[in-house]
Amino acid sequence: MPTDAQLSAAVDTARAAADGAADAGTVGDHLRVVEDGERLVSHHFACLKPGYTGWYWSVSISRAPESDEITVNDVVLLPGDDAIVAPAWTPYRDRIRPGDLSPGDVLPPDEDDARLVPSWAAGDGDEQTPDRFFAREVGLGREWVLSFEGREMAAERWQEGDQGPDAPIAQQASGVCHSCGFMVSLAGPLSERFGVCANGMANDDGRVVSFDHGCGAHSGARLSRAASAQKLPDPVFDTLTRDEVEGL
Repeated sequence: MPTDAQLSAAVDTARAAADGAADAGTVGDHLRVVEDGERLVSHHFACLKPGYTGWYWSVSISRAPESDEITVNDVVLLPGDDAIVAPAWTPYRDRIRPGDLSPGDVLPPDEDDARLVPSWAAGDGDEQTPDRFFAREVGLGREWVLSFEGREMAAERWQEGDQGPDAPIAQQASGVCHSCGFMVSLAGPLSERFGVCANGMANDDGRVVSFDHGCGAHSGARLSRAASAQKLPDPVFDTLTRDEVEGL
């Protein structure tokens, strides 16, 4: 209980301030009084405003030393522990997902994006890596290229995605992409694990596929005898041609 008895007892003063600030009929019962400091308390009233379940009106009042005059500082509407509130704000960059970008949208990479390195630095630290090839692109207008981390993140994403070996269509495939005549080779370090499908009848036409992916449109696919067209026997009852019957 607050130590200032005068402020604690000023419920009517606080309610009058709340009634003056709120819409008519939205200030409910007095809930509590909270001491915020020396000669400074807040009176809380239930909020009856539709859509604000669990919220409360808070009226801050105070008085000067050796004075009986009560001053109303402010009236605010605050959420309680059981209030219905909007979820915490999530920055745009954290909300966006692959496929969300529309024409005109801009999503620049972070300044410290681990997936990118300056093109002149590509391959540093590993003389054997094919990434050294990309260092020459600094004179061709590409300021940034994939880092080792960026390349491995892409490879892992593709390998585990719908164009990887674990996709349902790949599990039932008659052959893998590595041996398919419709696969177009890539250049660079990822060419050892991925290619691009060029079969216009395949689900993954124009997409990067892993070598161990596959589908039923493999260039070597053949219909089994059971699936091929079968010659049907003559019908028992011919309804297409004129029947010849012996006369009596």
